[in-house]
Amino acid sequence: MNLYLASPFFDDEQIDRIYKIENALAKNTTVSNVFSPRKSEINDCEVGTQEWSKKVFKLDTDEIKKADAIIAIIDYVEDNVDSGTAFEIGYAKAINKPIIIFHEKDNNVNLMLSNSSIAYLTKFEEVQDYDFNNLPESYYEGKVF
Repeated sequence: MNLYLASPFFDDEQIDRIYKIENALAKNTTVSNVFSPRKSEINDCEVGTQEWSKKVFKLDTDEIKKADAIIAIIDYVEDNVDSGTAFEIGYAKAINKPIIIFHEKDNNVNLMLSNSSIAYLTKFEEVQDYDFNNLPESYYEGKVF
């Protein structure tokens, strides 16, 4: 199974969470490859330029297209999920990729995110043990907004 890992990685807490997910996926025997944008680099142009942003966008959307499924870490700051992660989820849904949501924090979930996924996981062990070959379904059952 080839996965795309969507997640914010802008502060130490988010980087720690994505690192734990990357480790859990590395231990999962149903996962053969994970593309994590956090680890990708565009080195032939200056970070933050329009050329760089276009190359990052193309790389990430190409990797979503190549993936068999998407695992997305939703990490809310108040009621706002990271806009890049929300885009990746929406793009994956639009091209019919299965989406597995990982949500460690205990807060309400936007209905567009909760209804786009086929599985909702809350523990790193669940990610490590998840059968990405068969994609068992589980859904968020909390409050939505």
